[in-house]
Amino acid sequence: MTSASASEAIQPSIFGAPYRALTIGIILAISTVAFEGLAITTVAPTIAQELNGLHLYGWIFSAFLLNQIIGTIVMGKRIDKHGVFKSMILSFVIFVVGIVVAAVSSHMLILIIGRAFQGFGAGALITCVYYSAAVHYPDSLRTKILASFSMAFVLPALIGPYIAGYAAAHVSWRFVFLMVLPIIVIALVLTLPTFRTLPAPRASSSRKQNYKELHSILLAAGTGILLTGLGWLPNWKGILLAIIGLLIMLKPLSKLLPEGTFAIASGLPATIATRGMYVACYFATESFVVLALVEVKGLSEELAGLIVAAGALSWSGAAWLLSVLDARDQGKGRKIRIHIGVSFIIVGVALVIAAIASTGGGIIIAAISQIIIGFGAGLANPTTAAIALQHAKAGEEGEVSAILQFIDSFSIGLSIGISGALVAISNTFDWGITTGIVMVLSLQLLFAIISFITSFRVTKKKSAVQAGTTNIMS
Repeated sequence: MTSASASEAIQPSIFGAPYRALTIGIILAISTVAFEGLAITTVAPTIAQELNGLHLYGWIFSAFLLNQIIGTIVMGKRIDKHGVFKSMILSFVIFVVGIVVAAVSSHMLILIIGRAFQGFGAGALITCVYYSAAVHYPDSLRTKILASFSMAFVLPALIGPYIAGYAAAHVSWRFVFLMVLPIIVIALVLTLPTFRTLPAPRASSSRKQNYKELHSILLAAGTGILLTGLGWLPNWKGILLAIIGLLIMLKPLSKLLPEGTFAIASGLPATIATRGMYVACYFATESFVVLALVEVKGLSEELAGLIVAAGALSWSGAAWLLSVLDARDQGKGRKIRIHIGVSFIIVGVALVIAAIASTGGGIIIAAISQIIIGFGAGLANPTTAAIALQHAKAGEEGEVSAILQFIDSFSIGLSIGISGALVAISNTFDWGITTGIVMVLSLQLLFAIISFITSFRVTKKKSAVQAGTTNIMS
């Protein structure tokens, strides 16, 4: 055996004996969260119809996403105080409570409460997982375990929507929630022995962390009040609630985003603003296209799920192509790839609006549009993440990563919430579900266009590429 081959033979692996159980366990945990998110997108129309809550459709998603923000920040503080073992157990318990409450709910408001618990638990779980990656794996394996987190989303993206649609059509939508419980048990069994041995971190700046926690709670509360008010329009109470919610959320939002984000300052602020807009567009479009396909076009849940899966597969293909291009030009073409990616999203959303608004079938056009939108997001999302991380100073990579997670959760939750309010307004005025969904998709097209405009303010540092070909599928 040559020295090179001997070196390869002793090269540690994330699936090596010291790491295997934890690696499999946390991949299962992330896959469970990913599956729940994609599966619920598919069955949400069925849930809303059965629970007579179509006017609250957006809250199925917004309750999850807004509380995910709180769970991420609160659990980060709890890990500092109590260590990751107890924090991980608590995260799993809250997540499971949310699943059970949602599964047995007989009223839309109860289901939304369950989704809120799920979101908090999901954010807390992911925080624990990222902490374990930082302290349990050596530096030589850290990029590999982080890459595996991204891959943990691929299989749920491919099979989750179809399985959920099939289960809802032939068993019950409640089964879609409960079917992940055995996987959660396996993940617990595999991860907890290692989590018990992980050291507690040194306490961080408590005042700064307390402010972040308070800001996240105020932001979620303000956003919830805003969305509730929008859903009550044109009633004067709705107008008052919307104004109050907006006033509550503005200050904490400005504190949680990089300085200059509202002004679209070049560099990191513009990168975050651009990402927030197209991410909001992509996921809200995906959620309401399923509603349109089931309620307007009369498709089964299974077929609607397959169309969503096609978009996810296209995203994965674009992300792979991006890694090849990034390696070839050492990241020099990143900015233009954001422009191209967002342009694809604009074209795709315009096509799906035409498909839904048409009196004919439009199913094939809707499917093609999802592939186009997914391809655009697959080009733009890893690229904006890589550029954002380039702007991180030494030791601030974690903070920028947290900002990326935050803008994703918040922008999606807000966009879907506003979209749900538009559907409720359409229902109030008896405009019909088709009109409501076309209004929603038109709003997402506006977001994509704004994202394209702000993308010209995105700049990358003239330094060595830090992210390399890392495929960040967040």
